[in-house]
Amino acid sequence: MGSASVKTEARLKRKKRIRKKVFGTQQRPRLSVFRSAKHIYAQIIDDTEACTVVSASSTEKLVREQFAGAAALSAKPADTADTPSAETADKAPKGKISLAAFVGKLLAERAIEKGITQIVFDRNGFQYHGRVKAVSDGARKAGLNF
Repeated sequence: MGSASVKTEARLKRKKRIRKKVFGTQQRPRLSVFRSAKHIYAQIIDDTEACTVVSASSTEKLVREQFAGAAALSAKPADTADTPSAETADKAPKGKISLAAFVGKLLAERAIEKGITQIVFDRNGFQYHGRVKAVSDGARKAGLNF
């Protein structure tokens, strides 16, 4: 057993503990967040009907297009720091945390279109920190109430 599987087992134990207490209804569905090394996935789930109502992830075409320009601009060498493209790279969103916040905002916009404003947050065994927190902050700013 490697250390990665030990970490995964510990996260799954935490997940079970959390899911005993957190339950999504039609009035207050559950916002579940999963993060991998590269991507972040979020979905709003109605546990009474066991169905996903809304979902968003960093693998979607809309999100990839939004952040593709930022990755291409920030990948330029440092000696071109005086060019205008370097200035736009500073203004463009970059990094996994800003990507996670965008996914949370996108999820909240889709949920509000479906008439969902109240949710219960499920961090899925992950620490409420970094990208997981960024998803919830993005959703709050877009209008969801936790």
